[in-house]
Amino acid sequence: MSITPTDQDKLTPRTGQDRPELQNAIQEIVDSGFAGVQLRVHDPHGEWVGSAGVRKLGESAKPPTNGHFRIGSNTKTFVATLVLQLVADGKIGLDAPADDYLPEFDLDRQITVRMLLQHTSGLFNFTGEYYPDGTIVPGIPWQGQEYVDGLSHTYQPEELVRLALSKPVRFAPGTDWSYSNTNYVLAKLLIEKVTGRSLAEEMQRRILGPLGLSGTIVPGASPEIPEPHAHGYYRYEDTGQWKVADVTRMSPSWVSAAGDMISTTEDLHTFIAALAGGKLIPAPLLAEMCKPYPKIGYGLGVFVQETDCGGAVITHNGGFFGWGALMYSTPDGSRTLTASLTTGDAALDFAATAEVFQKAQQRLVKEVFCGGQAGSADEAAEPAQPTT
Repeated sequence: MSITPTDQDKLTPRTGQDRPELQNAIQEIVDSGFAGVQLRVHDPHGEWVGSAGVRKLGESAKPPTNGHFRIGSNTKTFVATLVLQLVADGKIGLDAPADDYLPEFDLDRQITVRMLLQHTSGLFNFTGEYYPDGTIVPGIPWQGQEYVDGLSHTYQPEELVRLALSKPVRFAPGTDWSYSNTNYVLAKLLIEKVTGRSLAEEMQRRILGPLGLSGTIVPGASPEIPEPHAHGYYRYEDTGQWKVADVTRMSPSWVSAAGDMISTTEDLHTFIAALAGGKLIPAPLLAEMCKPYPKIGYGLGVFVQETDCGGAVITHNGGFFGWGALMYSTPDGSRTLTASLTTGDAALDFAATAEVFQKAQQRLVKEVFCGGQAGSADEAAEPAQPTT
């Protein structure tokens, strides 16, 4: 399948003064409690890039508009695309039991590859489960001093899967929907089993290299993040005192292929525009990818959301302590929004941070896809998750 830059990829970025409504929008996000924002928009006006806030607490420099950042669950869209490329090549059956490829885990034979990509497997989320009645079943440490102390700890993906499989399932396979990072760690292992290569190697060979995504990395357990980049922070309470930790450097092995990748706003634009524009997977599989599960609007590695102003957006956002990432596109790839948000020392708990993050998504989607009209795309934010 031929992959070539679109005309929009060649547009010259415009300065913040050209689009004051966008600059104002990201400044409002900073004012709501985020440390920094970088935004890139491709639309009929051209390409616009801008940033607001600070790159690092205690300094005045703004976040770099070409900065690297941790993209959280946007990683899932890359992984799902790679699985679907292997489906197109006949190496994986979309509706085949995942157990066919990963017999070492003794998975329920009813769980298909499709169910992993769509979060309908029912498997426990290794970062913890929140039930409607308020019950919380913890997984790996993801908050407080225990989380901060473990930032350099290396988890093996098999370890995360086996933790999840030791917990009760949420529902019978295919009968409901529940966001579970476990599904995408299994997808990573499936890719590696089928191809005989690491996820990083296969991602480079099939997606990053052909698209020229030189700023995108599958880091494994490495805590490094390339320059330039902003810093992300985690504010938490420990023994009655509030602390702020710089969580920029950390081993993302605790989330693995459910949210470990690093990218830039430019690379995310190129990727989502190419994906939506039909340059990465054949049209029939792209249609399967964008066929939403009715309960939540989740396809195979993407959310598909209708906007009140007409039309739809294809999206996947991501975030964990310190970081947030946004990636939106029209179904033809002609209009995109990609952004990074970093948290600072604002007095926000997890629930408050999730709410501010959701409002930030809605604000930007409204400006870019609906011309600032009120009431649009209010449901275009993915459900708040403890991680990614």
